[in-house]
Amino acid sequence: MPDRHASPSPGALLEAAEQSPKAVAVHDKAAWVGLFAADGQVNDPVGSTPHIGAAAIGRFFDTFIAPNTIEFDVDNDVVAGMSVLRDLTVHTTMSTGVTMHIPMHLRYDMVSEGPDGSLKIQRLFAHWELQKMVGQLLGSGGRGLLASIILGPQLLRHQGLSGCAGFMRGLSGVRKRGKQRVLELVAALGRSDSAAVASLLTPTATLSPDGVTEIAVAEFVSTARHLEVEKLIAAGRTVTATVRLDGKRGVGLFEFSDKAASAGTISAVRLYIG
Repeated sequence: MPDRHASPSPGALLEAAEQSPKAVAVHDKAAWVGLFAADGQVNDPVGSTPHIGAAAIGRFFDTFIAPNTIEFDVDNDVVAGMSVLRDLTVHTTMSTGVTMHIPMHLRYDMVSEGPDGSLKIQRLFAHWELQKMVGQLLGSGGRGLLASIILGPQLLRHQGLSGCAGFMRGLSGVRKRGKQRVLELVAALGRSDSAAVASLLTPTATLSPDGVTEIAVAEFVSTARHLEVEKLIAAGRTVTATVRLDGKRGVGLFEFSDKAASAGTISAVRLYIG
């Protein structure tokens, strides 16, 4: 008899996450909303107000998925613990025919739910830069301008004033300053400069070389000495990056403190490397 309490395999977790783009491709709202746990949430883009629960997730679908044709061009997947990380570009064709090409890192935090232990999405984090997408849209000529004009009433109809304000929060965050701090951290790691690394971190920063276990600063400096980063994306208070370490590739999450006393310092580094 199979062990209902056994941890899901990486293959099962990846297959569960893959159901999301499949449902999006065929515009199946019921199937897509049904992929989420009862308390599931969508953070898209990260930094905007989360959409929590089936009703809010359904409204998110109506606003951002239903009117568009969305293609997921995946470069790499990593599974760590109960999380699936995807390194990809999303191609979104809007109702006017203009297509946006959006560099992205996706994180699916999965959970086993119900008596049969079905895998559900507890939290979806879409790391992409809203300000760059807006610039791309406005720079796409007449069809882009028309799409932006349509998007405003669409947002208001499905999300209301508070939802519109929540979406626009995605424009704020650490942005270029955060990316520069990540590059400084990587440079300090490359020099094995523990003092410089520590100066960029909060005193209680979480450091994980695999997205699951946590280690101290000294061990992290030793482990991540050869860390390389590219494709830096700043969304909210998090910078994500395509990372390479010791011949392996993955996604790194660099989270910044929201406390005034620790402004500009990194509160967590999680390297999801497969």
